[in-house]
Amino acid sequence: MSLNEEWLNTNKEVAIDPNLPICDPHHHLWDYKKDSIEPTYLLPEILNDINSGHNIVSTVFIECGAMYNQNDPVEKQVINETEFVNGIAAMSHSGLYGKTKIAAGIVGSAPLLLGDKVASILDKHIAITPDRFKGIRSQAAMHPDGTIPVTRARPPEGVYLDKKFHEGFVHLAKRNLSFEAWCYHPQLPQLIELAKKFTNTCIILNHFGGPLGVGSFKKKEEETYEFWIKQIKELSKCENVVAKLGGIAMEINGYNWHKNTSPPSGIELINRTKKYYENTIELFGVDRCMFESNFPVDKVSCSYVNLWNGFKNLTKDYSDSEKTKLFHDNATRVYKIKE
Repeated sequence: MSLNEEWLNTNKEVAIDPNLPICDPHHHLWDYKKDSIEPTYLLPEILNDINSGHNIVSTVFIECGAMYNQNDPVEKQVINETEFVNGIAAMSHSGLYGKTKIAAGIVGSAPLLLGDKVASILDKHIAITPDRFKGIRSQAAMHPDGTIPVTRARPPEGVYLDKKFHEGFVHLAKRNLSFEAWCYHPQLPQLIELAKKFTNTCIILNHFGGPLGVGSFKKKEEETYEFWIKQIKELSKCENVVAKLGGIAMEINGYNWHKNTSPPSGIELINRTKKYYENTIELFGVDRCMFESNFPVDKVSCSYVNLWNGFKNLTKDYSDSEKTKLFHDNATRVYKIKE
């Protein structure tokens, strides 16, 4: 149970359009994560969220450092996470826990800064679960001024531009693996360079590129947005990049919903952040966007049911075909998921 469960229950909505099929392409699974609003997020916990009214058909797990043994080298830690998640995926696939295929796609991690040596690690991931393993995420999310919370991955500044990183990156396309990009908005120019250099690799932008609203970016929302929109326009020209729509209800985004007396409704969530959603969909097009939950991280601000209601409110005037793409088909196509 999340630490803010009682608070979330004070404003839980009924799911809108409950029959619309959804593939949730971004969530985590973990245990003993003391810095999270939900320290334990395993199969029972995610099932509790996805069974809150929406029609979640399948999901994609995204790496989060789960089950890392700190005594092991990183190349062993990342494999341990994939083994852990594949076990949960197998449990879900049995059908004993409901119709939703949890972790039908698995995105792990790999230390691309090892260069060519990363090839054997990628092969081990694939060997564990050749049908489920879809790609890797390597984080660049950091800021050198020291005012932004440090992420678990602690990446060096400029990692997406590093020659050794590029040497490792080459091995993704050779294995038909995608790349999950998680950076903060000041690093979007670095991601653009990466996308332009590796046009044969599918790159999936996480969380709108992390528009920051804390630390040195507190009370600079318009300045941040103006920088962001220029970069997103440029990034959208890279046809190998697709965008996830969501992941901006985190504390680092600066909206402070978690400090309110009651959690936001779906409409409130979207109205506050609509410009990011609408402009990304306009620039990338409905064929290159997919809604994501980023749970349980975004659970600090909202419930699962309200979040997806927000997405459905945003798209209430879209055609049935457009909704199908944004909520389900784009995700299953990009991640090559068989349901």
